[in-house]
Amino acid sequence: MIKSKNPFDGSVVGTYEYFTTGKIESVLENAQKAFKRSINSEFGNDISLRISKFKKLAEILEIGKLEYAKMITLEMGKPISQSIAEIEKCAWLCNYYGENAEKFLSIEYIKTDASESFVRHDPIGVVLAIMPWNYPFWQLFRFAVPAILAGNVVILKHSSNVSGCALRIEDIFTSAAFPKNTFQTILATSSQIETVIENPIIKGVTLTGSEKAGRSVAAIAGKNIKKTVLELGGSNASVIFEDADLEECIDTLVWSRFQNAGQSCIAGKRFIVLEGIYDRFISMFEKKVGDLRIKDPLKSETKISSMASVKLAEELEDQVQKSIEMGAILKMGGDRNEAKFQPTILENVLPGMPAFDEELFGPVASIIKAKDEKEAIDLINNSGFGLGASLYTNNIAKAKKWIPYINEGAVFVNELVKSDPRLPFGGTKNSGYGRELSRDGILEFVNRKTVYIK
Repeated sequence: MIKSKNPFDGSVVGTYEYFTTGKIESVLENAQKAFKRSINSEFGNDISLRISKFKKLAEILEIGKLEYAKMITLEMGKPISQSIAEIEKCAWLCNYYGENAEKFLSIEYIKTDASESFVRHDPIGVVLAIMPWNYPFWQLFRFAVPAILAGNVVILKHSSNVSGCALRIEDIFTSAAFPKNTFQTILATSSQIETVIENPIIKGVTLTGSEKAGRSVAAIAGKNIKKTVLELGGSNASVIFEDADLEECIDTLVWSRFQNAGQSCIAGKRFIVLEGIYDRFISMFEKKVGDLRIKDPLKSETKISSMASVKLAEELEDQVQKSIEMGAILKMGGDRNEAKFQPTILENVLPGMPAFDEELFGPVASIIKAKDEKEAIDLINNSGFGLGASLYTNNIAKAKKWIPYINEGAVFVNELVKSDPRLPFGGTKNSGYGRELSRDGILEFVNRKTVYIK
């Protein structure tokens, strides 16, 4: 059994049953039949029909956004205003691909010695999505929308603590009148998933989650020679240069760390501050963080609430304590009550400490002092992760000069790292591989088929 609990007050949101092995096999077989029907149907061969379904899906999301947002908030504790924004972003994504998918998937004609030569983009079949709890709708939609528009069929295995969201998402696809079994959810244990990945019906796997989960899934898929896309953890750095406009960027810096209670792969986690501006930055940052109060996530004015579970909060607390034992200074916060973890600032954070080397998945900011710009860039790269970095400066030419030396999947200047349907998203190093969103995302799970006609 799965018991979904509200992390803010511990109340039970819903109780669900894991699928039996037989039920999972039935889902797989139904997905395979759905794909075979699709490639021989008007739906599978006319992208305009698929686009129309996603336009309808966007309308359903907009109409029901309060209901869907409430489910997110109840299951994983996100403030309701942020949950509503997540649903709205999913609707935007549907409309974005609705406007661009046909262009992205169009045949690419290439001049050769042939009478005609070109590249087609054909679907690969049934793709498994293993998704996390922190953005339960967005993480799934940013994969599923382009994957289905490309002609694939999707099976979702969501994190167990957001099982209500997972089943609700399946209902949304049904309400939008997608062909039967184009999108299905399975409630499965981690041990069951290995068998699912190995099943020959599954042609590809995408995972958003921890580095540990990514290594496991990649190993299983690799053994079976199946395509994978991995979006794993991050320890994103934000470099604050001495010429940064602190009055302009301080709110962005605080938001980059503490939105969704800091539970985001792309959140700013390591704040690398040039020594000439360090004292002023700390004073302003501390004042802003001190204004944050943990409140009921269902109230519209709430900006930060509990973490998603007591277990996650305990793990974060352990990382903070170990860092303090190694010399980090607790500037603010550090207190935990069940899943409620007070917004926290650590100073004197150095390489070798958990607060520098590991991903702190919660409301803890690690502050690092750099003596000059080169050291700041070196500190960005001194990480096993490579999801994204931010540079804050009034000198854009200088920022552009440093960008080639930053080994990350994205660099944002004077802005927090964020996903945008129009831009490719993904990491380097232990943050994974492959790209989501934009044209890159829709081409991850297609057969780029070369055709040569003499």
